[in-house]
Amino acid sequence: MDQGSNRKILAAVKKYTKKCPPDIVLYVDRLDSLSRDLNDLPLLKTITAVLGSSIWFNAIVALTHAGSAPPEGLNGAPMTYEVLMAQRSHIIQQSIRQAAGDMRLMNPVALVENHPSCRRNREGQKVLPNGQSWRHQMLLLCYSSKILSEANSLLKLQDPNPGKLFGFRFRSPPLPFLLSSLLQSRGHPKLSPDQGGNEGDSDIDLDDYSDVEQDDDEEEYDQLPPFKPLTKAQLARLTKEQKNAYFDEYDYRVKLLQKKQWKDELSRLKEMKKRGKTDLDDYGYANIAGENDQDPPPENVSVPLPDMVLPPSFDCDNPTYRYRFLEPTSTVLARPVLDAHGWDHDCGYDGVSVEETLAILNRFPANVAVQVTKDKKEFSIHLDSSVSAKHGENASSLAGFDIQTVGRQLAYILRGETKIKNIKKNKTTGGFSVTFLGDIVATGLKVEDQLSLGKRLALVASTGAMRAQGDTAYGANLEARLKDKDYPIGQSLSTLGLSLMKWHRDLALGANLQSQFSIGRGSKMAVRLGLNNKLSGQITVRTSTSEQVQIALLGLVPVAASIYRSFQPSEPSFAY
Repeated sequence: MDQGSNRKILAAVKKYTKKCPPDIVLYVDRLDSLSRDLNDLPLLKTITAVLGSSIWFNAIVALTHAGSAPPEGLNGAPMTYEVLMAQRSHIIQQSIRQAAGDMRLMNPVALVENHPSCRRNREGQKVLPNGQSWRHQMLLLCYSSKILSEANSLLKLQDPNPGKLFGFRFRSPPLPFLLSSLLQSRGHPKLSPDQGGNEGDSDIDLDDYSDVEQDDDEEEYDQLPPFKPLTKAQLARLTKEQKNAYFDEYDYRVKLLQKKQWKDELSRLKEMKKRGKTDLDDYGYANIAGENDQDPPPENVSVPLPDMVLPPSFDCDNPTYRYRFLEPTSTVLARPVLDAHGWDHDCGYDGVSVEETLAILNRFPANVAVQVTKDKKEFSIHLDSSVSAKHGENASSLAGFDIQTVGRQLAYILRGETKIKNIKKNKTTGGFSVTFLGDIVATGLKVEDQLSLGKRLALVASTGAMRAQGDTAYGANLEARLKDKDYPIGQSLSTLGLSLMKWHRDLALGANLQSQFSIGRGSKMAVRLGLNNKLSGQITVRTSTSEQVQIALLGLVPVAASIYRSFQPSEPSFAY
């Protein structure tokens, strides 16, 4: 390829385009060219260097020889016409994006066929193998591009740049997404006991369980008579009523034992909290200098981490066995990321996840988690880091830095918040965030309040706003959680959530209800309902059981309904 001759020709073209700028630029190539590499990329870069990257903003890709028969695919079968057009269009569009330096550029594609033996329709127009008249489509693309260009000049919009097409920005900042991320409740990192933290300072609010030990209605586990578990052979000789009575007694004793262990753990945490208050530093953390310095910490022993979950199929090529590794003795934990729905059948691990928990200056606990995913086409990174500092017993502050992939851009988020415990059952949080998304800067504020009503009911309300480029989104969330009477021994939990979002004069309302509870001894059920202001939503029911295995036959009901609808003749529709 003679680049010198090409530059001379392009320089001559540039002289005419300065005097008479073209309305539409046609980039012509062949549809039946089976080259999958980027051989045309040097030529496209030369065009961009001489004529400028703006030459591609009004360009239409015209593929000639569109009436050619599709070639054979990799499996030996003839390739469909739609697949051939999609593959060829993708290769050319990708080359243009790389040459223009804008990976978001998407040029329209038109098909052309001028062969004399091209098939014609009743009107005498040349049609493609897919039945379309290529001349009408070509003219439609040219006229629409011309109209957008004239609208740009009449409205006096800014000049096109790599982030815009015809002067219009590809997308507005996703303020609702950023606001939803800001309104999420976040836990503050805490020091572990070997880092100088106090075990009593955990996410468990000990005040909510202050009256556990005063529960006189429950029979103490130690006062129960001895109980001897039966073997399988002995259980087989029991009647159905005797088995039910045996399992009821067994479950009752297990529940009392768990309650006893829970009470002992609460007593230990309360005792450590009382002792910790007498030996705290200026930051509110336990001062471990003293007797703990005399005893060396126990040595960490490497243990095997849980293996990756096998897919629900009989696949002998699954590479899970290749990634057996030990838990490191350090605080850094690195693991591969499995893409269960990826294109790679043999090695589906296309990323790595790294997590670390550390104490900065032995005073400020911090958590860092990063996940990097890379395949042949896309690259994504997700970073979540935060550090906290205590202010006495009733207040703490958190600062964080996050990196998220939003579309094809990276969003850098700086956030901070302060949580204050006003009264025994109430916590108030105020926070902010600053998001950098390309050339967009979005700022947000939020206020959150948590109220505990006894041991079972908790209310969480939050509201906030996010602003960028003169546009503002407002949102509010309300959540009510009802725990089991014997929580955390009983795992029943019900959650009712309400959300409100206002953006661009549009009001979005949403409600969801989640509930999980036990059905009998060996069965559990989880129900989730969601509904929005457009009267659309979903209902999800999930049941797991170790006794009634025949319940799995219910999964055949939607399959049978789908088969029935496929054979059901559809009613004719009339257009007026």
